[in-house]
Amino acid sequence: MNIVVIGLSHKTAPVEVRERLSIPEPALEEAMGHLLDCSHVEEVAVLSTCNRLEIYFVTSSTEQGVREVVEFLAERGRLTTEALRQHLFILLRQDAIAHLMRVAAGLDSLVLGEGQILAQVKTTHKLGKQYQGIGRLLDRLFKQALTAGKRVRTETSIGTGAVSISSAAVELAQLKLGDLSQKRIAIIGAGKMSRLLVQHLLSKGAQQITILNRSMERAEELAQRFSEVKLHLQPICNLLSAIAAADITFTSTGATEPLVDRAKLEPVLTGDHALTIFDISVPRNVTADVNELPLVQAFDVDDLKEVVAQNQESRRKMAMEAEELIEEEVDAFEVWWRSLDTVATINCLRQKVESIREQELEKALSRLGSEFGEKHKDTIEALTRGIVNKILHDPMVQLRAQQDIEARKRAMQTLHLLFNLEATDTEQRLAS
Repeated sequence: MNIVVIGLSHKTAPVEVRERLSIPEPALEEAMGHLLDCSHVEEVAVLSTCNRLEIYFVTSSTEQGVREVVEFLAERGRLTTEALRQHLFILLRQDAIAHLMRVAAGLDSLVLGEGQILAQVKTTHKLGKQYQGIGRLLDRLFKQALTAGKRVRTETSIGTGAVSISSAAVELAQLKLGDLSQKRIAIIGAGKMSRLLVQHLLSKGAQQITILNRSMERAEELAQRFSEVKLHLQPICNLLSAIAAADITFTSTGATEPLVDRAKLEPVLTGDHALTIFDISVPRNVTADVNELPLVQAFDVDDLKEVVAQNQESRRKMAMEAEELIEEEVDAFEVWWRSLDTVATINCLRQKVESIREQELEKALSRLGSEFGEKHKDTIEALTRGIVNKILHDPMVQLRAQQDIEARKRAMQTLHLLFNLEATDTEQRLAS
């Protein structure tokens, strides 16, 4: 078996490509179903965020499994495989393991050390199990990755003062427009990223903030978190008029199709009013053609790199500590994975010895007579079971501890020969 990750991220693909392959949560079950239908995909998990789409899968045929997953992605993105491949990265076994752990720790994020990704990895694990895509290998891998992410955040200083996508968007707004205190601001969406937008805007002195959302109940819940200020709430049907009335608009929704384009926005714009839009959604909520309108300037999530670069160098030094922790967690997972090769041999050995114990115990009890047997059966049962466990303990510990593949292979072959064990499929592959 091999663990593979195929994906694209802010490092390998522009937002216009990432949005085409984005898999929102409502579409995740269907997407995982398609992947599990592939002949060479045994387990699968999908991590889809604004900055990345990554497919983690287990396969017994790496070349065939990779081909099937790439074809799935190309079909979903309505791209040729040739056009798609230039944006993809493909990592195998240890590289794939280390990559997930680095992702969970925030070391592969646009904003180095950002904390939101850990919750996104946790959600991927939860939904992967819910939709029956995650089996034993990926379950253990994601649990180890979550442990790695938590360790990095608690045992290093990389998370201290780390900006998020939302705070970077607010920083970019301040960089482009200066003082935000007198600006009229509209925020489209009422999720976690919008909550962070409000938090950072208030810290910059913003006072006139309007929240627009499909669910007014959710917008009200967001407003209650900031009871010290007056947030104006409007239904999403007022979207265009609210944008036209604002100086700055931030969009952060889960919409799979654009909410705003040039054709919709142009009729509502009046006079010489300048409008700046910061779209931090993927897929994008605002099409790029709005930049063709006079006095309108739109930025997307890829434009945040200008702000992120300012604090990246100092954080890179902190990341060195985190990499050491990642290596420890990768090694721990590898040790566990290698030990799986020995499970079949250990089970086979235990079953054979247990069968001998039961047969000999039955003979001894029959010779001792039924009266003695009933009276002392439990004691003799415990005695013989204890002897078996103690005899098997050292061989089992030593077999699991063998980290060298060839040494472990020879040890298993020796046990099979000495105890005349039946070879399982695993041992037959090892012997070949």
